[in-house]
Amino acid sequence: MPPPRPTLMQVAQRAGVSRSTASFVLSGRHKDMRISEDARQRVLRAAQELDYRPNLMARSLRTKVTKTVALVSDTIASEAYAGRVIQGSLAAAVAHGHLLFIGETEGDPVVEGRLIADFVDRQVDGFLYASMFTRHVQLPKLLRGHRVVLLNCLTRTTNPAVIPDELTAGLDAARTLLEAGHHSGIYLVGHVREEVFAGRERLAGIKDGLGDAGARLAGTIDCNWWPDSAYDAVHRALTDGLAPRALICLNDRVALGAYQALREAGLRIPGDVSVISFDDSELAAWLRPQLTSIALPHYQLGWQAVETLLGEPGYPEVQRLPMPVRRRASIGRPPAD
Repeated sequence: MPPPRPTLMQVAQRAGVSRSTASFVLSGRHKDMRISEDARQRVLRAAQELDYRPNLMARSLRTKVTKTVALVSDTIASEAYAGRVIQGSLAAAVAHGHLLFIGETEGDPVVEGRLIADFVDRQVDGFLYASMFTRHVQLPKLLRGHRVVLLNCLTRTTNPAVIPDELTAGLDAARTLLEAGHHSGIYLVGHVREEVFAGRERLAGIKDGLGDAGARLAGTIDCNWWPDSAYDAVHRALTDGLAPRALICLNDRVALGAYQALREAGLRIPGDVSVISFDDSELAAWLRPQLTSIALPHYQLGWQAVETLLGEPGYPEVQRLPMPVRRRASIGRPPAD
């Protein structure tokens, strides 16, 4: 068994001071209590020699501050593409001297209720309520009255939220193709459902960006956001005689399927067809040619959510974080007619 933990009283006895004096020194309140420098040094030396560490649970009962925050998510912790959300959250929590508890619900409301109740019992200083996919959520009743920042999700009520700027990402996708000389033959690949925030915002930005230059989408190749569905849809469209100049894929998985269909049709990327996508997952760098993709700012989302929770007040209610364009080799000038 490990040796017993040194107590504050043992530190006081070793330093030859009262328990109160030792407490004031170790909590940084020695100046207010007019404790001599000699006594302060004896306490600090005794604490070091005994390897004394304060009882944080006891301190939290006195101060009502536990220096802990909780991240409650649906599937973020187990989603490979979003692991950097956790890294950003952890880094920001450490920067503020806090520990981060992480709980994943897998979308089960019963599990969610138990997790939140447990974190409330632990008296965490605040919550991050997170979603793998940007969407509108209903804040659990157990979180009402607590400090909460929404991470990659929104509510219909007033709660501070940090989300990616999908609208500007759509604008940037259009502008990137326009800058390369594409003004026609541009097709969207992927199904846009009204309830899917990212798809809806990306499409709105694409239309605005093209419209500003007097251009427009030539059409949509409808498919689910997965490689096999995208491959089937693009393959079928090419077989039916479609001749795109550029494809805007709604995520990198869709782009993977599109790449396969274009290659089977004997079309070169970007010589015959340019391709741009969203998310900037590892797939984007693995594909050949490497895929131009607009990055989800996973790390920054986690960092900024914790910063909003623990930092100085004054942030806007909804913060939309930039999604940088990762320019690679999949975009070229349109082929000559």
